[in-house]
Amino acid sequence: MSDSASTTGTGPATAAPATTPDPAQARAAGPAAPPQPEPAVPVRPRHGGAVGFVRVLGRMTWIEIKLLVREPVTLVFSFAFPILVLVLLGGIFGGEHMRHGDYIGLKMMDWYVPSYIGLVIASIGTVSLPVHLSTYRERGVLRRFRASGVSEWALLGSQMLVGVCISLVGGLIITVLGLTAYGVRQPASVAGVMLAFLVAVFAFSALGVLIASLAPTARAAQGVGLLIWFIMMFISGTSAPLDLLPDWMLALGKALPLYHVVISLVDPWNGFGTNLLQLVIVGGIGTATALMAAGLFKWE
Repeated sequence: MSDSASTTGTGPATAAPATTPDPAQARAAGPAAPPQPEPAVPVRPRHGGAVGFVRVLGRMTWIEIKLLVREPVTLVFSFAFPILVLVLLGGIFGGEHMRHGDYIGLKMMDWYVPSYIGLVIASIGTVSLPVHLSTYRERGVLRRFRASGVSEWALLGSQMLVGVCISLVGGLIITVLGLTAYGVRQPASVAGVMLAFLVAVFAFSALGVLIASLAPTARAAQGVGLLIWFIMMFISGTSAPLDLLPDWMLALGKALPLYHVVISLVDPWNGFGTNLLQLVIVGGIGTATALMAAGLFKWE
């Protein structure tokens, strides 16, 4: 009985001691269990909902404002240069009035003060913003933004809000200077001026992103932006009076956005009402430019 039991291996005497199974033998004994997925690496959400997006947008805007005001190009072309030229024009045309054209009889400084608010907006869109974004691209900052989950809308939205803030400060400085030093009339329609202001900021912010998207380097963006800015300044009503420009130069000025921005600001300021045609033109330029910039924008 004992021999038979040991031979057949059915009795308790033949039970082998419990040992740790060999992994190779365990795998050979049957089909492998499906692999369990590894714990995912936590990734920061891109927005975290609307509240998160607004929080990111506000934080980036504040940081960008502090960085932008440290750049000498921004300080010169957004504040110092327009104020300097306005003072020079005030010394030349301070007591003069328009003698020809649709604005005959209008005091020259009542034209120049709102038009130079438009020039400040143009400086943000053609000089400061494209140089800033191009420098970010060259230094790899945009690539790090993208890797950290910052969306294109948050980045570009913060740049537009920066443009609003810087342009608003520059515009207020010019307004105070005009009111106190040259007796410029107060805006007849503050709401109309603000509407034209916001549409202009949108249009020139889109233009700035487009320049930054097309320019290969920050130096190239600066050169292109300065060229556009100076051309617009001389033929868009912010330098020589429009009624003194030759026809070909006036036609060229009408093909540039600053001309339409100037008219959209001058009209509500001086009691001529909101110029819907000019607002539509500026808004159309901004929309078309924004679509092109969104298609051409490069993170690196």
